[in-house]
Amino acid sequence: MNFTNGDCGVSEKIIIDTDPGVDDSMAIMMAFQTPNLEILGFTTVFGNVPTKDATRNALLLCEIAGHPDIPVAEGSSKPLKGGEPLIGDFAHGSDGLGNINLPDPKLKKVDVSASEFLVDKVSQYPGEISVLALGPLTNIAMAIKRDSSFASKAKKIVILGGAFFALGNVNPAAEANIYGDPEAADIVFTSGANIVVVGINITTQVKLTDDDLSALRQCAGKHAQFLSDICKFYRDWHVKSDGVYGIFLHDPVSFVALVRPDLFTYKQGVVRVETQGLCVGHTLMDQGLKKWNSENPWTGYSPISVVWTVNVTEVLKYIKNVLMKP
Repeated sequence: MNFTNGDCGVSEKIIIDTDPGVDDSMAIMMAFQTPNLEILGFTTVFGNVPTKDATRNALLLCEIAGHPDIPVAEGSSKPLKGGEPLIGDFAHGSDGLGNINLPDPKLKKVDVSASEFLVDKVSQYPGEISVLALGPLTNIAMAIKRDSSFASKAKKIVILGGAFFALGNVNPAAEANIYGDPEAADIVFTSGANIVVVGINITTQVKLTDDDLSALRQCAGKHAQFLSDICKFYRDWHVKSDGVYGIFLHDPVSFVALVRPDLFTYKQGVVRVETQGLCVGHTLMDQGLKKWNSENPWTGYSPISVVWTVNVTEVLKYIKNVLMKP
């Protein structure tokens, strides 16, 4: 699938690693509606739903959007260390799509695993593929472990994850995607890849209000009715959980960071993830403000780009324009 008539500049090849999920689905539909993106495939992971349901939903989204040609490769069903995965069905519904109970897709997943698919594609197009990682980072870490050159061959990895110098959303210390597989996140953050991380300290600044959701429901957007339907459950959870009458746009904001990086500012630093103890999943960045007297766990790793500020007005405008596009 190749878009050529666009508002996101030069044509770009992307793979979306995802656990759809209401806001994942919004970001994916934005990708389908965005010119100049060549979507090479989707890889699926546990998170908002178990992995097999993430695969089902990715296939459904391809079907709904009219893109049956895009491959969907299923990824890991559990974190690197094993154990039961953290599942966010309380926010997204048991089907991940707001309990709207769609029939199963006719499309089928491809026969290679997510990590194989990632390694194969990045090796086929070295330096050309950006990965948008919207769930726990298990598949990305497995690709790095499978092929040590993966990190250097990927053009960019844009990650929704972490809560930088802010509270998490699983507990005060951790954000859900990183908490879902902290070992994987630490492998990815220290891999040397060209990484941009969008934390929930940024994404919670951008939300659709009830009035915005009403406008979405009433507009002539190509996928507006579907998106409006899946948002109802998600919106009600936001009211109960956060007292927010609307929805945070975590995944759509991360998608905008991929296609419109000019709408954000960044700080560079080494990021490590806590993998044990009280603060499992905590992301901590060395901002380079001090010259350390001795080595520490941040020493010797390549810095990554952490989104520091967001142009809320322009990002929200961009998201609404794409979601409501006929």
